Amino acid sequence: MLFSSTVFLFIFLPVLLLAYMTAKKELKFYILLIASLFFYGWGEPRYLGMMLLMCVASYGTAQIIATTQKDKYRKLVLLVTILFDIGLLFYFKYLDFFRENINLIFHSDLPILNIIMPIGISFFTFQALSYVIDVYRGDVKVQRNLMKLTLYVSFFPQLIAGPIVKYHDIEQDLENNHVTFEDVVYGSKRFIVGLGKKVLLANSLGAIADPIFNAGFVGADMAIAWLGAVSYSLQLYFDFSGYSDMAIGLGRIFGFHFLENFDYPYISKSITEFWRRWHISLGTWFKEYVYIPLGGNRKGNIRTYINLGVVFLVTGLWHGANWTFILWGIWHGIFVITERAFGVNKIKQSALDPLRHLYTILAFVMGWTLFRTDTIKEGIGFIAAMFHVYVPSIMPFTIDYYLTPRACIILIIALLVSTPLMDTLLHRICNLAGRFNNLLEEGYILCVLILSISYLAASTYNPFIYFRF
Repeated sequence: MLFSSTVFLFIFLPVLLLAYMTAKKELKFYILLIASLFFYGWGEPRYLGMMLLMCVASYGTAQIIATTQKDKYRKLVLLVTILFDIGLLFYFKYLDFFRENINLIFHSDLPILNIIMPIGISFFTFQALSYVIDVYRGDVKVQRNLMKLTLYVSFFPQLIAGPIVKYHDIEQDLENNHVTFEDVVYGSKRFIVGLGKKVLLANSLGAIADPIFNAGFVGADMAIAWLGAVSYSLQLYFDFSGYSDMAIGLGRIFGFHFLENFDYPYISKSITEFWRRWHISLGTWFKEYVYIPLGGNRKGNIRTYINLGVVFLVTGLWHGANWTFILWGIWHGIFVITERAFGVNKIKQSALDPLRHLYTILAFVMGWTLFRTDTIKEGIGFIAAMFHVYVPSIMPFTIDYYLTPRACIILIIALLVSTPLMDTLLHRICNLAGRFNNLLEEGYILCVLILSISYLAASTYNPFIYFRF
């Protein structure tokens, strides 16, 4: 069930809000839990039991860790928990990929099981792990209420596409849930803004990028390849950041304060800065639970570079069982390690900033091109076309076929909204409005909502990229 689907917008969410807002305080928690389980069961009923098993396992092992005195036993229980959770993730997400590559390398004949991956497994697995690790470290108190822990893992706003919510970030909201009128207003506005990003921008950009990538690099000259790469880069940003905005807004409506997940990543002046601004919840998760435990930057430069390499290799693999994702992770890791080695991020503001920004744009757009394609050959082919290294002998369509007047308008708006410029402009206009400030802001939000609903009613094209992960 997508947040941008009519079923969610006109049935699930209104019914839930009515039930939640009219229920007694002691029942609100159970309403959220039942709604979250129903939400997941709507899309993946066969795997609902697996997610609940992960919740029970996390609850039980955390209880053992919290009550066991000997550290070696606590470490053993933690290790078993990690192996169990990662084992489930490996089975559903990577086993077929592993078998395919074994067959390719050793010319064996291991059967491919065609396992269907549970929606959101990468997200709720990491959340369950963060809870048990936090209990082991003593960063949080063990949760004695199984239902509360289950709600933490299964809470529907962040269940299937993040942001990845670490237990210590919402422990207080879980224990002392309280919703104010301001929370509901802010959350509703944030949700509508995210809906607009997803429906009006991401879907429109996808309608430009998809035909180009579906046709393949053999039908793309330099201009078409760049149009596809830029359109997809913007589509991915608005698709995922829009969904994160909707999740953050929904969480706030129900009294949960999720941390920000995006901070205008496309204005970055280095790939290191890009990763401080892009998918922040994933980056901080890997930092807290992988990079720092490996030693971080505390054991010399060489070890630091190795640790960074491991993190970005795993980051690529986390996104999917495909060599394009792995190579994409390595690609970003090379840039981050190089920037650290040469002290790029220590450079203060200078006349070289435009060049640094251009270099960063080139790096992540080329990376997203590889990310979008199904094979490394296809990805390299598109990048070769982007730099005129590959020139197709036959062009089925020219750039005019893809770059329509409507596409030009969408690209210009998307480029502006992907920077703080549009947000700053809107704030200034609202400030100039004086006492009509609130009226103007509410009018803008209402327009976004009406346009988004109108688009959904008139179009059947409503993909969501991060369901793949």
